[in-house]
Amino acid sequence: MSCIEARQGMAGDSRSRLRKDSILWMGLALLVVVSPGPAIAQKPQLQPQATAAPSSTRMPDAGRPSPVLVSPEEDYRIGVGDVIDVQVEDMPEVSKSIRVTAAGTFLMPIIGRMRAQGKTPEALSQEIADKLRGDYLKDPKVSIVIKEYNSRSFFIQGAVRNPGVFQIEGHPSLLTLITLAGGLAENHGSVSFIIRRVKQQAGAMAQIKGDGESTAAVSSAAIQSETAGSERAIETGAEEDEPKYELLKANISSLLRGNFGNNALLQPGDIVNIPPLDVFYVAGEVKAPGSFSLKEGTTLRQAVSLAQGTNYNAALDHALIFRDDANGNRQEIPVDIGAVMKGKKEDVPIMANDIIIVPNSRMKSFGGALIKAFGLTTITRMPIP
Repeated sequence: MSCIEARQGMAGDSRSRLRKDSILWMGLALLVVVSPGPAIAQKPQLQPQATAAPSSTRMPDAGRPSPVLVSPEEDYRIGVGDVIDVQVEDMPEVSKSIRVTAAGTFLMPIIGRMRAQGKTPEALSQEIADKLRGDYLKDPKVSIVIKEYNSRSFFIQGAVRNPGVFQIEGHPSLLTLITLAGGLAENHGSVSFIIRRVKQQAGAMAQIKGDGESTAAVSSAAIQSETAGSERAIETGAEEDEPKYELLKANISSLLRGNFGNNALLQPGDIVNIPPLDVFYVAGEVKAPGSFSLKEGTTLRQAVSLAQGTNYNAALDHALIFRDDANGNRQEIPVDIGAVMKGKKEDVPIMANDIIIVPNSRMKSFGGALIKAFGLTTITRMPIP
């Protein structure tokens, strides 16, 4: 009996080991099926980088040559404030970088003062070579490179994607400068202002034709009216040496719709300012109160529609428009929204930063509370005392 029991015990141990080995082999097989193959090196994916504004048209860092967008129809002509690098072969003592003065001239060693304004680099280098030929060099070779294009600066600021300073040859248009600045921002307004320094004391100003937009001169000190019906001239101060400026106004919305009379030609030194879009506010008993973008020609009826209409308990005949005048004083303008919406009263133009308040009617609020509490049928059947 002991031998038989021993054999049964050995058989049980064998079956147990066989069961464990089977489980182990099944686990290994499953691991081989599930586990991935040998690792394969993959190329790293490059993340796209934001494209910067074209450096060829922007003001470069200090100490680096400033490129310029040159018109293909003409060669660049040197202007006041430009820095030119004059190199004369075999005469290093006269080779130097020189800034063109306000008079349009520069002092050339050995030769003396020369005029550079309005000349191309090729013409000026030929003129210098002619003056050095004979007495100083037999066959002088002169090269001139523009290092700084300070006379062709155009400034743009405000609601554009890439505001800054741009160097452009010739007289670019307003649309060209806006395009170089990356286009208009989403919050741009409908009007562009061009601030230009007046070189001569001219009383009248050129007017940008198109939408009948009037132009006036601008001043940091005061606006003085000369005679009735005359344009307003702006002075920067009492001293005659103070610079004077004028302000040109162009309608961008009209320009983008194809009215190219608003596409003003710019002059070097012009500052183009495109203010962000103005807003107005609607508050009180309206369904969607908040601030809204003010577009040209927006009226009270459109403002209420943008706010998705008035609530049931609104006092339409007691609405107010709060408006700041030119002196900063706040005005209260009463309006009857109900009569305006029905066409019984003239619509009211909305101005920038207007605040439209639609007050609450106590009687309508009381009636609305009863309707909610008892239902419309019960309220209509209530006897009138």
